[in-house]
This record gives sequence, structure tokens and C-alpha cells, in this order.
Amino acid sequence: MIVEIIPNWHPIFVHFTVALFSTATGLFILGTIAGKKEWAKIILKAAHINLWLGALATIATIAAGLYAYNTVNHDAPSHLAMTDHRNWAFGTAALFALITLWSFRTFAKAKVGMVFLTVLIISTGILATTAFKGGELVYRYGMGVMAIPSNAGGHDDHEHADGHGHGNQKQIQQKQNGHDGHDHAH
Repeated sequence: MIVEIIPNWHPIFVHFTVALFSTATGLFILGTIAGKKEWAKIILKAAHINLWLGALATIATIAAGLYAYNTVNHDAPSHLAMTDHRNWAFGTAALFALITLWSFRTFAKAKVGMVFLTVLIISTGILATTAFKGGELVYRYGMGVMAIPSNAGGHDDHEHADGHGHGNQKQIQQKQNGHDGHDHAH
């Protein structure tokens, strides 16, 4: 029996991908800065393991993302945003696949070169952009979230304690004093 996740498993897997690749990048940087210290080798081995686990998580992330792309209800603007995110995700996954393959050559050496590290840092920046675009799907377009039940009576169908309504305290006081919160030219 598979547990039903609304809308699907992509939001779960994607966090592993981002966390593991980001951790790997941080560990590669730390291990490189540490240089020839004995513990640098341990840090770099941990970086490799995080990178490899991130690559495995990415397989599940991409599969669940494609499922989401083809099944989540959406409109035309959100479809464009989904397609943009998907395209960034494919490119990002391809970059990390190449870096992961490249890392097998550096594992035995217990150090990485500056070219590898630079490509990894740039790729992590691209990963952050891809993640941002995914976050926009949720927070800007409302993709994959359940809607709040609508109020038949409208927005003002509930009460707030004094000073705890919608808006900040200064705006509330200005409205109570007859000001609408912006300056008027004289």
C-alpha cells in the first residue's frame, strides 16, 4: 500500500535532492579549504557520499516531478511556470549527473581540483534557481496545495480582536483616524 501524498511525492523528494547537493557542496568547500589536514580527507569522503545520495534522490525527484507535471490541475499561466521549472530541473539534474560521474575520478585522490569545485558551486547556484522556481509554483501559483474552504459570507465573515485584524498596527490606527496610509501632495 502506498501512502497518498497530496498532490504527490515530488515535494518530499525534492527536499532531499536540494539538501544533499547543498551539503555536498559545503563539504567540498570545507574539505578543500582544510587542505592537507588529516580531517579534510574525511570531510571530502562525506562530501562524495552526499553528492552520490543526492544523485540517487534526484532520480526519484525527477520521476515524481514529471508525474506532478502531468497530473496536477493548473491553468495557462501556471503551466508556463511549470514548464520553465521542469526545463531548469532537467538541466540542473544533467549538470549534477555529470558532476557525480566526475566525482568518481576524484574520490580516491582525497582531494578535488578548483575546476571541479567551481563547476560544483555554479551548479549549486543553478540548483537554487531551480528550487526558487519550484517554490514559486507553490507560493505564487498555488500549485499542489489544497484550497482553503471559501466563506459563503465573504471575507468579513469573521472577527479579530482589536488591533489584530488584517494589516499592521500602524495601518489600522491610520484608518481609525481617517488616514488611508499614504502622503498627499499639498
